Amino acid sequence: MEFTHQGKSLLVPIIQGGMGIGVSLGNLAGHVMKAGGLGVISAAQPGYRDPEFKRSPIQANLNALEVEIKKARQLSDGKGLLGINLMVAAEYYDIYAKAISAMDIDLIISGAGLPLELPTLVGNSTVSLAPIVSSGKAALLLCKRWLQRSNRLPDLIIIEGPLAGGHLGFSWNQLTTLTYPSLEEILKDVLDVLKTFNVDIPIFVAGGIYTGADIARFIKLGASGVQMATRFICTYECDAHPKFKAAFLQSKQADIRFVISPSGYPGRAINNPLVEQLMAGQTVKVAHCYNCLKPCNPTTTPYCITDALIKAVSGDTDQGLIFTGVNGYRNKEIVHVHDLIQTLLNEMNEENLV
Repeated sequence: MEFTHQGKSLLVPIIQGGMGIGVSLGNLAGHVMKAGGLGVISAAQPGYRDPEFKRSPIQANLNALEVEIKKARQLSDGKGLLGINLMVAAEYYDIYAKAISAMDIDLIISGAGLPLELPTLVGNSTVSLAPIVSSGKAALLLCKRWLQRSNRLPDLIIIEGPLAGGHLGFSWNQLTTLTYPSLEEILKDVLDVLKTFNVDIPIFVAGGIYTGADIARFIKLGASGVQMATRFICTYECDAHPKFKAAFLQSKQADIRFVISPSGYPGRAINNPLVEQLMAGQTVKVAHCYNCLKPCNPTTTPYCITDALIKAVSGDTDQGLIFTGVNGYRNKEIVHVHDLIQTLLNEMNEENLV
């Protein structure tokens, strides 16, 4: 089943995953849209370059989102669809959800926690809603809650498996002992859950998707498409600093490690001096609290994730946090978004899918 919003459909079955801070903004999203995909701007501190960011982070972020949305719309030539990725773990999630639902976007994607109250927060907005889940159990709980409280179901569901980057919906023990379910298993469970509601909802899978053959395989298993994030980092159009992209080009498989976020969620990142320091039990003093994550206590957190992500996207790849999916080390050249998507479509074609 394809995803449509107000009569407009995706031309290619690819969602570009949201990457904060500042990795996926209007430039990347707009070029993905122009190529027929769903471009996504991350709502994680997009206003970090605003002079007023430290003093008024909420307003700086909302202002930046408006600017980046406008940029993406202009770049896309009216093609594709546009989404905003908003983390449930974000402080002031309710404020952001309400404000974003009134912006010129097609879809809100929400994970890093289960967005049980999202329909209530957006009210009568016409924006489509896409929760991120990591199990059939989570999908069942969310669908029941949305029906009970708002009489609606998701417009699209994204399944994020254990091979993804950023904040992961799996325990540290599952990840480090390799006892997590496969993305294929989770997809089957979610498809079974949706059968109980007798409704067709597009499902996109994420985490470890790297080639067109991967896309074709999951579509054959019942998915409507995929979400890819890491693959889009090494594009000319990605909004991150060239040194951030170079960290991927220079990485090896052994450099992909786990790190704990101040939110409590484990994440996957490229190894560097910061990761070494954190995994050795050392801390980085917090100079300023941005109130960015709900579970984070600035007096006890081992480091400030906002500061670490800003450093990374700005080019400090030693003391910055470089989130990545499991296949980050496979990025070995910088390409244009259009060419990347065309390559993926050609690979899908080889699988007799398109």
